[in-house]
Amino acid sequence: MYRRMWKFAFIWSFVFIMFMCASPMAFEAQAQEGSVSAPGGSVQAPGSAPAQGSPGLPSNLQNIQNILQNAAPAQEAPAVQPGETTAPQEETPAEAPTQAPVEVGEQMTPEAFSALSDAQLDQLFLNTPASQVMRMLPRFGTNFFRQAPSTFAPVTAVPVGPDYVIGPGDEIRISIWGMIEGQWSVTVDRDGNLNLPQAGVIGAAGLTFAQLQEAIKKEYSRYYTNFDLNVTMGQLRTILVYVVGNARRPGAYTVSSLATLVNALLVSGGPSNTGSMRNIEVRRNGKVITTFDMYDMLLKGDTANDIRLMPGDVIFIGEVGPLVGVVGNVKRPGLYEIKERIKLGDLIDMAGGLTGQSFKGRVQIMRVEDRRYLTLVEGDLDTLGADFMQKFAVQDGDIVRLFPVARSTSTARITGPVATPGEYAIEPGITRLSEVISRAGGLSYMASNQAEITRVTVTQQGPVTQHLLVDLEKAMKGDPKNDIPLEMNDYIFVRAVPEWDLYATVTISGEVKYPGTYTIKKGETLSDLIERAGGYTSRAFLQGAIFTRESVRISQQQSINEMVQRLERELYTASTAGVASSLTSEDARLVEMETQQKRRMLDVLRQTRATGRVVIRLEDPPTLLKKTPYDLVLEEGDRLHIPREAQTVNVAGNVLNPSSFVYEPYTTYEYYIQKAGGYGTNADRGKVYILKADGSAVRVGHLKKPSYLERGDTIIVPEKIQVVSDLRRTSDLIDIVYKTAISAAVIVDALDSND
Repeated sequence: MYRRMWKFAFIWSFVFIMFMCASPMAFEAQAQEGSVSAPGGSVQAPGSAPAQGSPGLPSNLQNIQNILQNAAPAQEAPAVQPGETTAPQEETPAEAPTQAPVEVGEQMTPEAFSALSDAQLDQLFLNTPASQVMRMLPRFGTNFFRQAPSTFAPVTAVPVGPDYVIGPGDEIRISIWGMIEGQWSVTVDRDGNLNLPQAGVIGAAGLTFAQLQEAIKKEYSRYYTNFDLNVTMGQLRTILVYVVGNARRPGAYTVSSLATLVNALLVSGGPSNTGSMRNIEVRRNGKVITTFDMYDMLLKGDTANDIRLMPGDVIFIGEVGPLVGVVGNVKRPGLYEIKERIKLGDLIDMAGGLTGQSFKGRVQIMRVEDRRYLTLVEGDLDTLGADFMQKFAVQDGDIVRLFPVARSTSTARITGPVATPGEYAIEPGITRLSEVISRAGGLSYMASNQAEITRVTVTQQGPVTQHLLVDLEKAMKGDPKNDIPLEMNDYIFVRAVPEWDLYATVTISGEVKYPGTYTIKKGETLSDLIERAGGYTSRAFLQGAIFTRESVRISQQQSINEMVQRLERELYTASTAGVASSLTSEDARLVEMETQQKRRMLDVLRQTRATGRVVIRLEDPPTLLKKTPYDLVLEEGDRLHIPREAQTVNVAGNVLNPSSFVYEPYTTYEYYIQKAGGYGTNADRGKVYILKADGSAVRVGHLKKPSYLERGDTIIVPEKIQVVSDLRRTSDLIDIVYKTAISAAVIVDALDSND
């Protein structure tokens, strides 16, 4: 007994602890869902679960369950991986700009900077601080180090020159023949000595390769005569050098003994953003052996100071010198390092010179004066002349911009049935109409002999528009009255022959003798199409014919969209009025529930797609259809489907077993409802209607007595909607959606049965 009591107490204690842990989560979730204030209470925000109970400790397990059910978990923030940052998502703009703005940030690649448009350069040059522009400009020479080699293994396939200095670790290969014969591979030891087989030891370190060859031959000559000797280098040693200063990846590097200064710069990534490309020193034993300028190699191909490295060499990259930017229409826009103030012409030459589309009438220089303020200096290269280019000096921080030539072309546009419509360059007052037509590939065979030229003339009172009619047949023969000279921006419209429509097509399928796609002529009717298709087959079910038209589908879809928009406006107005008139929180909650239900109905209705079906009535033979309202004049894209004779009657809606039943003559709709198990619990018996095979619908109360059904009919038994307050419109929405869905289902069912 005591054990049972302890067990019971333990269970209730566990439930109480779980509730105390869950309650803050529930109230936090309710707070996150948000609420809308209303007179007399609060209304949950759309999409939230309705509030149940009042804040505070619940008194029983049922309240615990209600709170846990209504507590929607807070949306978790996405996990941030190491090295990543989160940013708010940007809203999609209503209309994208024609030119994307330049994002001010890190240094751009030369390719990306060269791709900037004039508008983007304007934004970058005029609306961005000079320091940011200097930071974004691609620095000349960095592209050389963009893809550094992954390894610097010794290059054994390269022949060693006579000036190569021998050191410990080098392998020497000796071949000797004559009085003495042998082949040996010996390595210079740590002491710099080379142990020659059958000859002795010689000092090799510090000798050049040419000197080593002579020393080995001399040593063997002391012991042997009448022999020939060949000395080559085998495996080369590696050396350790140091790259320090403003390097991208400073450190100690093991490189081949054949490596030069540029090789070491490549493996270390070259100068950093603060490193100089024009002041790179090689220091050996505390002395500066050489000073290397990368610009000599990049601009001139000069590698005179690219010396071979020795063990322990220190490569020091100094601070970057004065920087000058060149943007716009030069061949290599970017940021250039200068050793001293250079002339504007020399700077442009350093940037590759002007492009073929550069405008000499304007040069713009952004300059910081006395480190106090920013100013713009503009000039005309043509007016200033070459003398100015060689006298005006640029200084640290200057940004020089060259502009493209302005577009100044006279064009005329031609449209209509010509081979290549478009814009064509003309010489105003000289180029004639026939020349432009010839350039456009000539007239098409459906072209009319008339054309209209629209011309706009500028006057002090405003533009004056003229429409000139010309005879193309005479114009192409050179008649001066019709082959008129064109002016700038003339618009030439070549007319097509009246009512030109090359191939208008319609489709007929199903139970006709020759189904397919037919071309039609103007005024051809539905009966003409059926006759051309060979007439009906013996299995044709004319009452179930489906005729669809694209123009009708567009009109139907537009009506559906307008209805949805109208219902949305009414829903918003009714919801606002309902919340404002609510006296208690319970009333406000009911209004919100009703609004949510209507929104769901609108979502279903919004997904409805019109079929473009037109209810028609066919006759057999087709000649009986002529001169009747149903003998429609055909349009492009019309489709007629004649199914096989239907064998069933469909029952859908609120019945016990919605299904299809074999058609029996002289039967009523009640007969088929009974075969489907009878009415459902919520069936609305007063609104039963029949959807006929031709697409029309009729209430059962409007059928002629006796109310016999026909083949292919569908009996619809709607749901009875329990409405309260303003939920009557919800019932109307359900009825609209239900009928639309059933209509679509009948069409699909007819097509499927034919297949």
